[in-house]
Amino acid sequence: MRRIQAGSALSAFGLGFTVPYLYVYVAQVRDLGAATAGIVLAVFAMAALVVLPFSGRTIDRRGPVPVLLVASVVAAVGAVAMGFASSVPAAVAAAALLGAGTAVLQPALATMIVWCSTPVGRTRAFATQFFLQNLGLGVGGLIGGLLVDTSRPGSFILLFSIEAAMFLVLAAVVGTVRMPGSPAFRGTRPSEGGKGGGVRALLGHKAMVQLCVLGFVLFFACYGQFESGLAAYGTEAAGIEPSTLGIALAANTAVIVAAQFLVLKFVERRKRTRVIAAVGLIWTVAWLIAGYAGLGHGSQAMATAAFVSTYALFGLGEAMLSPTVAPLVADLAPESMVGQYNSAFALVKQLALAVGPAVGGPMGAALHGPYIVTFVLFSLGITFLAVRLGRQLTPEQNQPSLTAAKPSKVVARHQPERKVEAAA
Repeated sequence: MRRIQAGSALSAFGLGFTVPYLYVYVAQVRDLGAATAGIVLAVFAMAALVVLPFSGRTIDRRGPVPVLLVASVVAAVGAVAMGFASSVPAAVAAAALLGAGTAVLQPALATMIVWCSTPVGRTRAFATQFFLQNLGLGVGGLIGGLLVDTSRPGSFILLFSIEAAMFLVLAAVVGTVRMPGSPAFRGTRPSEGGKGGGVRALLGHKAMVQLCVLGFVLFFACYGQFESGLAAYGTEAAGIEPSTLGIALAANTAVIVAAQFLVLKFVERRKRTRVIAAVGLIWTVAWLIAGYAGLGHGSQAMATAAFVSTYALFGLGEAMLSPTVAPLVADLAPESMVGQYNSAFALVKQLALAVGPAVGGPMGAALHGPYIVTFVLFSLGITFLAVRLGRQLTPEQNQPSLTAAKPSKVVARHQPERKVEAAA
């Protein structure tokens, strides 16, 4: 598990070097224009949508390690190609490779974590992964900002080379892991849908379908707005300086890093759906504060503080979701379909991240009041959907700590034997 977590953190560290600067690199450094930069970002997202439907079944059939090794190499090749891309076809092809490779990494890593953990320990394992990934992204972005120079394309070649090296390090670290063959699954989950269940079995699983709908709303109302709708709303309606957006994102990451393990103690002892419902209420408050920042009549300093607070509250919600949603996907999956369930949920996330900016960007820039009202309603929808999902889950799926609280049957079975030996 330590090797998996270390590899996951290093790959996030590599991504942090380039993700914040991809648009600037294509549009300005390579002088390919804003339109080409938009196409490259779209191809990056579309590549993920293309490969994710097929990656889950491959993970279940071949195992997560071989799939992750291939994905890491593809992502590394894409990163190097992007660093040397000086034409539109080269940039588009590199974005396709990079997007496809990085998209498959997450469900493969998630399946490895599931195979190496028990239902009780899974909550902490996914929380640790989320913490390390955010820490890696933040540190990578900070160091990348110190190295980058828009007047020197060579500095971007260095950034993309570091990213490629981190993908290869991920492959080297994870390649040494010997998977236990998912022994933690035995006797803990239903076997139906096992052989050849595929998409039909997944769509027939009512709880999983409801979780996917909930996941789409979660990602659409939060991650899908960070760099598009909320940023546009902040600069247009609240008069936020562009440099403040970086401070707001830093506040978001800082809250996640600081609160993750404090929140974990709270989450582990409560029902998962109630935690998700609470996140919906927290994000409702966040959107109302954002509304004050853009539509209120306070000073510019108050508007800036309110806007940064919005991102901080989003970070608190993210810290509560990381040990909740991903483990729930794993606990709902039949033993032979863990990869498909993880890939399906990753696909839902990718769809939300694609639709979110397309809807939120124009609204945040021009329709300020309706934008806030819309996402307040979406946040309240999270609470409603979470409560509804709770009715579809077993007590153990909704609160894994109940499993740990049950008395051991093994101890009870051996107790009479001790009495017999004592009598003898």
